[in-house]
Amino acid sequence: MNRFTRVVCLGIALFFPVFDTLASDPQKAIHTVFEAADDGFDMARTQNYYSGWVSDAIFETLLTYDYLARPAKLAPLTAESMPEIRDGGKTVLVRLRKHIYFTPDPAFDGKRRELTARDYAYAIMRLMDPQNRSPSAHFVAGKIVGLDERAARAKKTGRFDYDTPLAGLATPDRYTLRIRLKKTDSNFLYVLAYGGLAAVAREVIERYGHESRLHPVGTGPYRLAQYVPRSKIVLLANPQYRGFIWRFAASSDPADADLIRDMSGKTMPRIGKVNIAIIEEEQSRWLAFQEGNIAFDKLPQLAAPLVMDGNTLKPAYAAQHLRVYRMVEPEITFTTFNFKDPLTGGFSKEKIALRRAIAMAYNVEEEIRLLRNAQAIKAEMPVPAGVSGHDPSYRSSIAYDPELASHLLDHFGYRRQADGYRTLPDGSPLLLKIRTEASSSAKTVSEIWKRGLDRIGIRAQFDVGNFADNVKAATECRLMMWGSAWHADFPEGENFLQLLYGPNAGQGNHGCYRSAAFDALYEQAMKLPVGEQRNRLYIEMSRQMEADTAWVVHVSRVRNWLVRPWVQGFKKHPILQSDWQYLDIDASKAPYSLRGAESSPPEVVP
Repeated sequence: MNRFTRVVCLGIALFFPVFDTLASDPQKAIHTVFEAADDGFDMARTQNYYSGWVSDAIFETLLTYDYLARPAKLAPLTAESMPEIRDGGKTVLVRLRKHIYFTPDPAFDGKRRELTARDYAYAIMRLMDPQNRSPSAHFVAGKIVGLDERAARAKKTGRFDYDTPLAGLATPDRYTLRIRLKKTDSNFLYVLAYGGLAAVAREVIERYGHESRLHPVGTGPYRLAQYVPRSKIVLLANPQYRGFIWRFAASSDPADADLIRDMSGKTMPRIGKVNIAIIEEEQSRWLAFQEGNIAFDKLPQLAAPLVMDGNTLKPAYAAQHLRVYRMVEPEITFTTFNFKDPLTGGFSKEKIALRRAIAMAYNVEEEIRLLRNAQAIKAEMPVPAGVSGHDPSYRSSIAYDPELASHLLDHFGYRRQADGYRTLPDGSPLLLKIRTEASSSAKTVSEIWKRGLDRIGIRAQFDVGNFADNVKAATECRLMMWGSAWHADFPEGENFLQLLYGPNAGQGNHGCYRSAAFDALYEQAMKLPVGEQRNRLYIEMSRQMEADTAWVVHVSRVRNWLVRPWVQGFKKHPILQSDWQYLDIDASKAPYSLRGAESSPPEVVP
């Protein structure tokens, strides 16, 4: 039984429509914080993590994940059941639930707008429309019959044809979507659960154009009520949402027993309002949480020694009846080299030596000790723990060794001058420009970089920018070096290694790394089913990345989610971001009046 068939057989319908919007209580509000700014809510045009978090509450994909099942398991969302797979995996047939409606909007001219299969076909085509410059295009590029050819024509004509029927995205009736793939894709069902493929209404996109990022209209449990970019987001329960019954019992974790007891059988969503404050500084976020109004948040790393005793809460915090949910994120943090940059790019021996020496100057263990307060593990390969394709025995060939890095630079002609800093082999100045953010954690990383680079004689300039702006610049391959993170969109190694695939340059591949050897291995791996053979190629790809030194791989962070005692149903999912629709509030345990739902979290001044 191949992987495709196995996933289909495991899928069960977990969302039971109830058509009752009265379950959400406008007096029940969740106050929470984001540690970085979003980039609007048009997921065809951004891959911003925080944009995705909000968008997943507004828009809906065909498939989602079982809230409790570990490892992560797919389940239907707007689909009636798991897709039917035909033609040896080359045809995916999805039937939608009926009577699902978009949030009312002037774009619909006062009519109630039902979700149809055409909305999903349109959303998928938008990823390939050249005008959108979608960083998520790689999820469907090269996969769907006729779609790449249509995108190529759009590049020539300046207009994407959304109207002519496309063989690979057929809608034989209002509620059926038939996707024809060029070849079997073991991960395509995961792709259908990715937020970039959530349904959008064409009328909305055409009415608001590029402003659609500020005007999201979906079928999900929440709608955008207030938005102050880079400051505040307010969501309200969607009055058109069909609702569902909380029935997640597929958990083998005894710790979930209380959660299941509290939530089973409830009509969802219960939360009427979500207030999100953007607080980028760790100290300020921690102060906001200590005020008592934040429902749950990731424990800032700076506070870990004060709050945690190993894996448990210290008595002072346990006495507050806080719960802690601890997990190693399925993610990696890393620094990207720009292969288009004349200084850091190129495959000549001296350029590879320069990147390798720079990578060897960064002390990951110092990051774990000083910045992460031991709340991280060293990442050895691009595929992190918890994701299929990760090899726990793998060890990176790039180690922290500034002495060896110095010898490498000497050998390839990077000469030290009287001031201790080096020049390029031709005698011209050598200056690294590393893009960073203004947060205290980013400053610590910059300090670690500077100490290491000073030791090997490389001068560095640290340019501070806003996270959202940095993402945009990285997407355009304009940053010489930039540190970022990637969290699993789906739990298989392709999701990480595609960030290094040449054709994805500018679409997730922020370093515009193009290696013929790496690309050949990637393409070979994509022809194989998920499993041992593919995983062996992932190891070869990791070694090739190291040989070229396209990334400096840093850590996978340990997240300690602190949850207030009045929050019910919380269990952080490794893939799902938005979780407000699965939660409830026990007002009897809240230390403040929930009748203040119309208020916002307290202002926190750094």
